Amino acid sequence: MGFGLIGVGAAMALAAVGSAIGAGTAGMAAIGAWKKKFLQNKPAPFMLVAFVGAPLTQTIYGLILMNAIAASAEAGGNDWLLLGAGIMGGLAMGASAWFQGKAGAVASDALAESGKGFGNFILVLGLIETVALFVMVFLLGVVG
Repeated sequence: MGFGLIGVGAAMALAAVGSAIGAGTAGMAAIGAWKKKFLQNKPAPFMLVAFVGAPLTQTIYGLILMNAIAASAEAGGNDWLLLGAGIMGGLAMGASAWFQGKAGAVASDALAESGKGFGNFILVLGLIETVALFVMVFLLGVVG
């Protein structure tokens, strides 16, 4: 086991960074949308929490990939492959989370303003999430 172990930490850490950025971005927008509703003395839609929490799942995908890379490293897997899978996979999952949060921010504003479209907005967030799922599944096949 050598420098391929960097890929173990990178898979989780980079996915988690994207999740933090995405959830933070969506969270700020949700708070702003709630503030507008409170100032108008109107009910604030709790459903905005779904948009804020959506980017957090990429951290779980990073954890799953991290465990697979660690198992492969312990079995004597190729260090370059493991390093690349961890860094590139973590970056791809992190980017998915980041942009999912940006879309969640816009969805928060739109739902709070219109009161409509929740299903459409969740569908878009799910499509963005699919990128992270594909990356995880394909890399599990590569490192396994």
